[in-house]
Amino acid sequence: MAIKTYKPYTPSRRFMSNLSSSDITAKSSVRKLLVKLPVSAGRNNNGRITSRHKEGGAKRLYRIIDFKRNKFNIQGCIKAIEYDPYRNCRIALVVYSDGDKRYILQPSGLKVGDIVLSAESGLDIKTGYAMKLKNIPIGTIVHNIEMHPGAGGQLARSAGSSAQIMGRENKYIILRLPSGEMRYILDECMATIGVVGNEDFINISIGKAGRNRHLGIRPQTRGSAMNPVDHPHGGGEGKTGSSGHPVSPWGTPAKGFKTRRKKASDRLIISRKKK
Repeated sequence: MAIKTYKPYTPSRRFMSNLSSSDITAKSSVRKLLVKLPVSAGRNNNGRITSRHKEGGAKRLYRIIDFKRNKFNIQGCIKAIEYDPYRNCRIALVVYSDGDKRYILQPSGLKVGDIVLSAESGLDIKTGYAMKLKNIPIGTIVHNIEMHPGAGGQLARSAGSSAQIMGRENKYIILRLPSGEMRYILDECMATIGVVGNEDFINISIGKAGRNRHLGIRPQTRGSAMNPVDHPHGGGEGKTGSSGHPVSPWGTPAKGFKTRRKKASDRLIISRKKK
C-alpha cells in the first residue's frame, strides 16, 4: 500500500504522511455491526485519572469484529474492504451464504470477491481461512489466534502482525509470536491463515500534535521540566541531567525494570520476547 505525502504549505505538513485509501472499497453500511462505546478518557469508575495523557479524541463508532470465526462450514464472500477507526488494519465485510454479515480482520492479499471459510479441520491452507491449530501444518503463518478455546482471537491482530507454528507437543502447539516470544497454545484454539494486512501502517509519520489529539492522546510533560515536588527528575538551575536511572513520577525505574506480575500462564512461555 502506498504512503501518501503532502505539499509543505505549513511546517508540520512537511513531515506528515498517511496511507493511501485506494484499497478501501466502501463505507460502513451494516448498521447492526456499529455501536457507540462510552469514552473513559483514562478515568476509572470513580472519575479519577488512572491512565494519564488520554482524552476522548474524535467521535467514532466501534465495528463489531468476528474474532471467534465460529461460522463453521458456511461459505462467505468478501463484499467490501472498510476503514476501522479503532484499529490500524483494514476490516473486511463477509456475507455468508445464509445471509449473515460479519466483519473480520482483513488478511494481506484478501480482495473483494474472495471466498473465506471456517471449520475445525479439512480446509485448504488459504489466506483468510480459519481452523483449529491442531489441523494447521507446522511452519504456517497465522494471525488472530485464540489463547483459550472459544474465547476469540487475542494474539497477532494489529497491522502486519503474524505468528508462526513451530511445532507440536502433546495437546499444545508451539508458536513464535510477533515479539519473538515462544509460547505453548492449546491445539483446540482457532487461528486464521495469513498475515494481517495494511503492513505499511508502521511507516506513516504523524507530523503534528493535532493528529495525536484526534487519536485521544494528550501532550506529555518531561519530568525534567517539572519541580522536584512533582517529579524525581525535576528542579535544578538551568537544564540538568538526571541523577541516576530514569524513573516514573512515583519512582518506578523506566528502563528494563520488570513490572509483569506472576501469572498461572507463565508456565506456557518457553522463551521471553527478544530485546
